[in-house]
Amino acid sequence: MEQDPGFIAAVEEAKQGYAEGGVPIGACLVSKEGKILGRGHNLRAQKGSATLHAEISALENSGRLPASAYEGATMYTTLSPCDMCTGACILYKIKRVVIGENMNFVGGEEYLLNRGAEVVVLENAECKGLMAKFIEEKPELWNEDIGV
Repeated sequence: MEQDPGFIAAVEEAKQGYAEGGVPIGACLVSKEGKILGRGHNLRAQKGSATLHAEISALENSGRLPASAYEGATMYTTLSPCDMCTGACILYKIKRVVIGENMNFVGGEEYLLNRGAEVVVLENAECKGLMAKFIEEKPELWNEDIGV
């Protein structure tokens, strides 16, 4: 699964966010047919946004799609999704959420499972390392991002 184009795109997005001085979380939405619908990274710091987390950015970059486009889709994300991003996945009936890592933060995984989504945690070392490095370098930005 770590070789899936969706996961690779999510990791690329996380690295881009880090290079821009933002929170290094990336996401990619892939249709049930395997087509990348949209990808994005956390842009809260870069755009001064309260809501542009990676998953929301990927949804935004997917454009306006019919509900059927989201059903059965997979959201790849480099970090466990927060409550807001979890809610967006549930709202759009995204079937599966593939998470790069959940050691640095655990979000709404249980809620996703309770609402019928499949949750896969990869425990990816690259995702863990990038996030841990960022948290060490910019704890104030990280705390702001998770609402602390």
